[in-house]
Amino acid sequence: MTALMTLLGIVVFVLGLLVSIAWHELGHLSTAKMFGIRVPQYMVGFGKTIWSRKRGDTEYGVKLIPLGGYIRMIGMFPPGPDGRIEARSTSPWRGMIEDARSAAFEELEPGDETRLFYTRKPWKRVIVMFAGPFMNLILAVAVFFGVMMTFGVQTQTTSVGKVSDCVIHQSEQRDTCRKGDAPTPAKAAGLEPGDKIVAIDGKPMRNWNQLQDTIRDTIGPATITVDRDGAQKDLHATLIKNQVNKTDSDGEYVDGQYVTAGFLGFNPAYGIVRQSFGESFDRMGDMIESGFESFVDLPSKIPALWDSAFHDAPRQPDSPMGVVGAARVGGQVFNLDIPPENQIAMMLFLVAGFNLSLFLFNMLPLLPLDGGHIAGALWEAVRRHTARVFRRPDPGPFDVAKLMPVAYVVAGIFICFTILVLIADVVNPVRIS
Repeated sequence: MTALMTLLGIVVFVLGLLVSIAWHELGHLSTAKMFGIRVPQYMVGFGKTIWSRKRGDTEYGVKLIPLGGYIRMIGMFPPGPDGRIEARSTSPWRGMIEDARSAAFEELEPGDETRLFYTRKPWKRVIVMFAGPFMNLILAVAVFFGVMMTFGVQTQTTSVGKVSDCVIHQSEQRDTCRKGDAPTPAKAAGLEPGDKIVAIDGKPMRNWNQLQDTIRDTIGPATITVDRDGAQKDLHATLIKNQVNKTDSDGEYVDGQYVTAGFLGFNPAYGIVRQSFGESFDRMGDMIESGFESFVDLPSKIPALWDSAFHDAPRQPDSPMGVVGAARVGGQVFNLDIPPENQIAMMLFLVAGFNLSLFLFNMLPLLPLDGGHIAGALWEAVRRHTARVFRRPDPGPFDVAKLMPVAYVVAGIFICFTILVLIADVVNPVRIS
């Protein structure tokens, strides 16, 4: 049964991956056709074609390896200075440029002269290249909002998980009481695990962040209204000053920093809580910010990734993970001892997180990524606008093909990194609990 559920989780993730890729390429396809660019192929996957159909002037198909996809647009790069496709040079760098230029024209047909990608205005090219990653962002936001607002997310609640027995400064980083430690105000007031705090001094408590802020702002006597076994009960506590963890603007603890504030003395219980639109919006913003920071920090995580792949070091929870690793996590999700709706929510979050990563990765201003083509189109717009301002001749389209040597270097680095991640995902995968 475990093997079957693992296989099911992997299959569900792969299907989600294929949908995400197809959705990404649909963004490119739809906008390219909208601007009159000819698109000979729309493919999901790489390698051997296992199914395809021709509709209009576009071949739609699925390939064997579900690790990507593409659309083929006519005229991605402008022709050479003489207006013709140049013969291959003996220079390896020049050869890369000419190979890319030749591929852009290899399917040129009569009448395509007005349907070339490079002949479109820069802002149209930006839209075509941005549309793919943007579709991934739309899907990620839709799934995240859908799960958070209909199912909820695991978060701290206003219910009591554990009552602390004695007052301990959090900077001491100990859990056991010593002789002479005073009992916590929560213990003295009779607060019990399972109590749901509904109000303090008559003020309703809607969520954990509000409750935590109210406790920290209160020093002295306070009436704690709790829901215990379906009945409300007032408890009387005297909150004291204590050294507690500092929190940031999102209510998260700041490691190693402490403040003196009001103290009650309990740990909140965790539960699945539906989020409002505003709360979901804030969480979505945090996810995008966290994802961006993860990409910035990626180089610093390579040594630990190398050690986990080749030196049997523990795999860090925030370690970079590839498609194979994500598929394995999908298999683990369906084996967790949690309700089926929790498994579905986690799987949806996994697919949404993959789409968010696709958006951020493709927006890097490097060829062969979409962001590289966007940067090329924007640079062309700047050059042409500058020429008009200073009454200079139009410099013409920016030849993105000249950046292909850089694209090959970027692709080489990406391939090496992908292989490293793949090895780590196989020999020392990320595990969830």
